[in-house]
Amino acid sequence: MWPRLVVGRVAVDLMDTDMALSLIMGAVSSPRPLAVASANLDHIYHFSGQGLGFTSSGPAAPGESLQWLTLLDGMPLVRKANSLSGRQWPRLAGSDLIALILERAGLVGAQVGFLGGMPETHRQLREELAVHHARVHVAGTWAPSRAELTDPQSSQGIAAEIRAAGVDILVVGLGKPLQENWISAYGPQSGADVLLAFGAVVDFLAGRIRRAPDVVAELGVEWAWRLMLEPRRLSRRYLVQGPRALLELRRNAVVVDGAL
Repeated sequence: MWPRLVVGRVAVDLMDTDMALSLIMGAVSSPRPLAVASANLDHIYHFSGQGLGFTSSGPAAPGESLQWLTLLDGMPLVRKANSLSGRQWPRLAGSDLIALILERAGLVGAQVGFLGGMPETHRQLREELAVHHARVHVAGTWAPSRAELTDPQSSQGIAAEIRAAGVDILVVGLGKPLQENWISAYGPQSGADVLLAFGAVVDFLAGRIRRAPDVVAELGVEWAWRLMLEPRRLSRRYLVQGPRALLELRRNAVVVDGAL
């Protein structure tokens, strides 16, 4: 068992890196697939009130087979969790965890797939993985349009292709809330054991977008770095939605005991 930071209908599982990796890799070949989300202010904005049709570490819907692990990301959430629990919890961003996950996937021979991004990004991704994660076997990459991802018939077809490719670990980079909603609706059909809702990770791995320097992330202003790089796409997220989520976090966050 481990404690959880709860903000509305979002429940964030508080743990260290080793435990998170153990749970993620332990789900490979498990009968019940594991979906992993990163909780930051953007996550709070989209899901604290309405939820995703699941409590963060529970089934997506009645009879659904998915279980969710929601990790602590975003410095405002880290600071709130630390102050409420009296403990120091690490920030477990998907962009930090992905290299460790790929390393372990290569060691155990897990098949990895990537959903989201552009075809050119996927070409660059394969080149970078061949250099930095040579042991990783890429079972397939998928770059559907938003229209396809929001169409049930098209999404079922995508999930069927992923299943046919034998993907064990599916990295889903569609942005919030689409990636979590797609996983919740179609993840079990994909046949993947682990589904990682990791946002811009594909772009980072491909070298298409630069990650913020460590000092920027440690200061909790990585959002400003990303806003500087992509102002048109991210201005609403960080300048309008972010403050609303921060107010929700300050007013309604509690730490409780709980387990997956």
